[in-house]
Amino acid sequence: MLDVLLWILAVTIIDGLVALVGGVSLFLKEKTLGKVIMILVAFSAGAMLSGGFFHLLAESLESISAMLAFEYLMVGFIAFFLIEKFLHWHHCHEGRCDEHEFTRLVLFGDAVHNAIDGLVIAASFLVSIPFGIVTSLLIIGHEIPQELGDFGVLIYGGLKKSRALLYLLLVQLTAVIGGVVGFLLADVEGLTSFLLPFTAGGFFYIAASDLIPELHKETNLKKSMVSFAFFVIGVLFMLWVKMAVGG
Repeated sequence: MLDVLLWILAVTIIDGLVALVGGVSLFLKEKTLGKVIMILVAFSAGAMLSGGFFHLLAESLESISAMLAFEYLMVGFIAFFLIEKFLHWHHCHEGRCDEHEFTRLVLFGDAVHNAIDGLVIAASFLVSIPFGIVTSLLIIGHEIPQELGDFGVLIYGGLKKSRALLYLLLVQLTAVIGGVVGFLLADVEGLTSFLLPFTAGGFFYIAASDLIPELHKETNLKKSMVSFAFFVIGVLFMLWVKMAVGG
């Protein structure tokens, strides 16, 4: 079993380093970066909704009833709402906010999602090493566009590029924690079945409550249509990924 644990650690660390993909923007000028931020926000909103529906929720329905999955999803949605409501992570009622508080929700949601990825990776390696490798490659491929989108959201929310990159790297490495927990708790049933729809609910809340309203603030018709197009691209891309892996 030691070789399995080493594989899990190696792959989840590599998965964590995917967060650095946002670093490509460090070489872009501020003006150029500003032009693509809304595109990334739109793409991320679409990808979150689509990923929540076609990946997290759909996968949970393979192991639990639809009603139970929807209940867990609602728990996740409400939990994210409470985080904003009672910890004041969204609205700035006084003065000027240098950082939009939804950036914390994005990071929190990403952390939970990455931990789930780690659990899935661990479970796949416990089946067999070849199966684990294939599953890990699919998960890493899925993370690349999401990390680009999340990076854009954090920049839009007021974070500096270096800080956004550091936060995403730290959050992405929760996959390692998920992998180790998945290895140690391999026999515990129901853990992943709960976390999948719970995280889907969180993704739905972030996309519907924070990201999409930001897109509505654009009044220029041409720019609005471009943002909408990338929102749809985000939805379709995640659906394509699901279909490509045989889901």
